[in-house]
Amino acid sequence: MSANARFAALAAAASRQARQTLTDTRPQSERYGEDTFSIEEARKRLPKDIFKKFRETLDSNHPLDPEIAAVVAHAMKEWALSRGVTHYTHWFQPMTGVTAEKHDSFLNVDPSGVIERFNARELVQGEPDASSFPSGGLRATFEARGYTAWDPVTPAFLVQHPNSGATLTIPSAFVSYTGESLDEKTPLLRSSEALSRAATRLLGLMGRTDVKRVVTTVGPEQEYFLVDRALYNLRPDLVACGRTVFGAPPPKGQELEDQYFGAIKERIVTFMADVESQLIALGIPVKTRHNEVAPAQYECAPIFELSNKAADHNQIMLEVFRKTALRHELAFLDHEKPFKGINGSGKHNNWSMATEHGENLLEPGHTPAENLQFLCFLVATVNAVHTHGGLLRASVASAGNDHRLGANEAPPAIMSVFVGEDLTGVLDTIEKGAGSADSRRHTIALGVTTLPHIAKDTTDRNRTSPFAFTGNKFEFRAVGSSANISMSNTIINTTVAEAIDALTAELDSTMRRDGVDFAEAAARVLPGLITAARPVLFNGDNYTTEWHEEAARRGLPNDKDTPTALRHFVTQVTLALFDKYNVLSRSEMESRYRVRLENYCKRVAIEARVALEMARTGVMPAALSYLERLGRVRGSVVAPSAASPLAEIEQQVLDLVAAAHTGTKRLEAALHEAHDKDGIDAEAEAMRTAVTGALASLRSAVDGLEALVDDTLWPYPKYRELLFCA
Repeated sequence: MSANARFAALAAAASRQARQTLTDTRPQSERYGEDTFSIEEARKRLPKDIFKKFRETLDSNHPLDPEIAAVVAHAMKEWALSRGVTHYTHWFQPMTGVTAEKHDSFLNVDPSGVIERFNARELVQGEPDASSFPSGGLRATFEARGYTAWDPVTPAFLVQHPNSGATLTIPSAFVSYTGESLDEKTPLLRSSEALSRAATRLLGLMGRTDVKRVVTTVGPEQEYFLVDRALYNLRPDLVACGRTVFGAPPPKGQELEDQYFGAIKERIVTFMADVESQLIALGIPVKTRHNEVAPAQYECAPIFELSNKAADHNQIMLEVFRKTALRHELAFLDHEKPFKGINGSGKHNNWSMATEHGENLLEPGHTPAENLQFLCFLVATVNAVHTHGGLLRASVASAGNDHRLGANEAPPAIMSVFVGEDLTGVLDTIEKGAGSADSRRHTIALGVTTLPHIAKDTTDRNRTSPFAFTGNKFEFRAVGSSANISMSNTIINTTVAEAIDALTAELDSTMRRDGVDFAEAAARVLPGLITAARPVLFNGDNYTTEWHEEAARRGLPNDKDTPTALRHFVTQVTLALFDKYNVLSRSEMESRYRVRLENYCKRVAIEARVALEMARTGVMPAALSYLERLGRVRGSVVAPSAASPLAEIEQQVLDLVAAAHTGTKRLEAALHEAHDKDGIDAEAEAMRTAVTGALASLRSAVDGLEALVDDTLWPYPKYRELLFCA
């Protein structure tokens, strides 16, 4: 790779024009869901009695009757054929962090002739090979058969292929031959049912017999970077790892804060509009788009949906981003920390609970202090975070997120809950059992007669908190931008279900023992729960050193890296909890621990190997060429002084070349030693300490060389180019 290639890529990036792709001018409401077999499409194509039963199945969360499935499959096939579809696939989410699919044709050949066929069994169940998907020891390679099962909550959708039709895509769960979950969706569905059972029991104790089902809703905000494709292709680290393993700070970064909510560049907004057009057709309700803090960083946010549907839609969104970026000569980056010293990307997971009637159980109302229903679910959620904060941290553990958690754009690895001043006052009053808190909603007067008063939520937004109450939901801000949100929501659902059950049992016992009504029982029970969870409540700045010290005094875990955090997956408390609620068996939970640890080791190893290659084949040759050039200049100078600027520069480069050479040998040795460790736990620990430490040392030398070597010799696009040339 040469500097000439870099300058050619820069010239190409500078000449890019916004790609004109949108030709459909219909309102979004008319196009919404047109590439899905939606409820409306089912209504048009199914007989009335079949549609009624199909709708009842979806609303009641019951299995689909085989006879109904046969009619639905035929209608779905006819709809797909009318849209030019030739193949179908069961689309699922194995434990790889990405999605998987195997395409089968509708075409069928038998003695009666050639026909497109798609029956109930093909709709409801598939059989992928599954031999190479990670299982964490759940089954041997020779026992590879797995099954996919249709999840009808997320409508089947079409994946359009330019110049080659489309594929009917059926969102599915993925399990082994013996019934163990091999995917991210199945545990999420199980946890949703566990929470529903717990929440309806609590509501029943309140006298709310009208509620038969409680669902969890999620709205994941997605942050990401876009860089020019030509520049991206010249960075082996971005291509292989999604992040830069080397890169000196640019002269201008994000310190002027001029990117945040700034005017969106024409090329970027055209890309965004293209993405949104596709997402709207897929029934994904994207609502917001804007520039984020870092240069070349952006965000989009959807409207809330059922948690498993939101998880599916977020995975679809990521695929649409990646494919669409190619058409616009861009590269989509969802790594948590693509650029050192520049803000990373998260996926703020906005979580709440609602009844089947759409009533948000975390809605405070105008007087939260008097809203017992809200207070019970609020206190239960806070207690869940207090009891299982380490497990919540483990749910977002990854090699990429280790670079982000604790930096100044992300929450620290300490799990705490922010509820705001108003709700803190309410909880204080309940805990003390005296007085009353003024929790009425207020307005903000702006002091300008032409501007309206602004309604103020019961809580304000603490951007440093990992788990913040933000009006009528909790925002879990520690989720990484590349992560599948299913596991985090599985853990939230399960731990909150346990906390709700514990609260219900204590309330029920108090009512029976003392002969009091629900309100009086709550007045006696809630203070103790608030006191117990008090250590996890924090409204201050989570970035400060003082908070880390205070959190340690409170006994809150601070697991700063993935191998340490993941140990919470396999504690006896965690294994018993998930087994009790039938969300994940012990073997399923242990498999997830192993898969995530293996993933961590593989990603760190890939980064190390890429760094070695770049240092040896790109950085060192450029530095040596520069030394040769300096030598020629020095040779042309009459009697140069040892203290001359030329000699000083030459010595600086020589020292950094020596440091880089030593760094490559150290990194290579650390990598070999890590691979030779006995067992995945020991290997992960070696990767965490020796390999990442050696990589950081090598980076320091290489970044120093980038700041000294002649710009015309440096082979790799620099931060100033990657971040500002798209």
